[in-house]
Amino acid sequence: MVGKIVIKSELKVLTGLHIGGSDAFSAIGAIDSPVVRDSRTNRPIIPGSSLKGKLRTLLARSLAKPGEKLPKHNDDNEIILRLFGSSGEPIIKSRLQFADAFVSNANEFNSISDLTEAKFENTIKRDTSEAMPRQIERVVSGVKFNVAICYDVMNESEIFEDMQYLARAMKLLQLDYLGGHGTRGSGRVSFNDFSFELYDCNIDINKLKDIFKEVEKYELLSIQT
Repeated sequence: MVGKIVIKSELKVLTGLHIGGSDAFSAIGAIDSPVVRDSRTNRPIIPGSSLKGKLRTLLARSLAKPGEKLPKHNDDNEIILRLFGSSGEPIIKSRLQFADAFVSNANEFNSISDLTEAKFENTIKRDTSEAMPRQIERVVSGVKFNVAICYDVMNESEIFEDMQYLARAMKLLQLDYLGGHGTRGSGRVSFNDFSFELYDCNIDINKLKDIFKEVEKYELLSIQT
């Protein structure tokens, strides 16, 4: 059996977070762009694909030369390919698996509707100066999500290097944004309360704690709440 390390943390929303769901059947006057939700509880979720994609992109940017165009996914840096995988030739299995993240502090809110807000925005047509108002649904500041990332131990000599790069990507995310509308203030998040579970893997867990302790420090550089 391949050894596994499960990295768990708490993701806290610092400014309204928008990861879009389906708006195919929005009624007139309803929110134009709702957030993606868990069909069982109707609470907002963060899809694992959204978190994985953002972390991969931020890491790729950080490893590229200044002004260099990002490569196609299958041509990414060797470190990124072994962490996030490739569908090219040869196919490279991702060492990281991202679970969907669910709300962990719903009890702090009065109802499901209090977990989100409607943000009104205007798009202005340059040629006519006509305003086109719309409503964007966002997860409100203060909502927390349980994040779980499973790492497959493929080469024990590379574990701590891989963890350093994952931590680097998570630091960068705290200085960037998750989801949409980030350049207009949405999507600021922070990571806290890291914990680790080891399966068929014998490593110094204190080294893992030290690596991800550096991630938590980056909240100090984010928006204060």
